[in-house]
Amino acid sequence: MEQKLPEKRQRISTLGEIGLQQFAPYLMNRIMGRYNATLREDFRKQGLTIPQVRTLAVLSVTDGVTVNDLSVYTVIEQSTLSRTLDTLEVQGLVRREQGVADSRFRHVFLTDDGRALFTRAWPAMHDAFEAMFDGVDDTEYAALIAILQKMLKNIRKHDI
Repeated sequence: MEQKLPEKRQRISTLGEIGLQQFAPYLMNRIMGRYNATLREDFRKQGLTIPQVRTLAVLSVTDGVTVNDLSVYTVIEQSTLSRTLDTLEVQGLVRREQGVADSRFRHVFLTDDGRALFTRAWPAMHDAFEAMFDGVDDTEYAALIAILQKMLKNIRKHDI
């Protein structure tokens, strides 16, 4: 018995036909732009930038990752990440170590001071997150996360 492949949805071909308010990449950019803008002032008072906090956030969950993987997780270009790590290292918030198995790779670790600073930054991040999802129930949130994970799988270039 021959298995029939599902048909691709017919897509509208121009942005004008789709409209900005129906174009998911535009909406995702606006949402993240607004989220970052909400946090920027609070972080500035703590002497931090968005890339620095993003780096601390990722390391708070996945400590000891390579610089390459950290660039993927933080969505920060390697040149910008390198400068960010330089600053964080001078401040004593992270440390970089050569890989044991392969010395070409550098791993980044959060220091106790870095973890403490991220702990102070987290409430503002969490409050902005909660505000963003006000009125979104658990089922809608779970569906959104599933869709975003599927989208990321479709476009990603890395295994992480």
